[in-house]
Amino acid sequence: MPRKPDEYIVFILLSTGHREEVRFNSIQEFQKWYSGEFIPKANDDTFISVPIKNLQGEYMVLRPNCVAAIRVEPVFGGSVERY
Repeated sequence: MPRKPDEYIVFILLSTGHREEVRFNSIQEFQKWYSGEFIPKANDDTFISVPIKNLQGEYMVLRPNCVAAIRVEPVFGGSVERY
């Protein structure tokens, strides 16, 4: 039986060389943001909001046309290193 990821880390690689990390609780939540917010404005120079749920009081906006790549990585509870 395949394991279910606890969350997904989305790495947004910008054309300036910066890398931002955003976490989503499910792949469906990421797909909803990606297809509803990012794709319709992919070539725009206007800012779009990127959801940051794990940091209260912080938000991020970016220009979709500056995104060079997006990498989605599942995170499993058992894969977290414990000290």
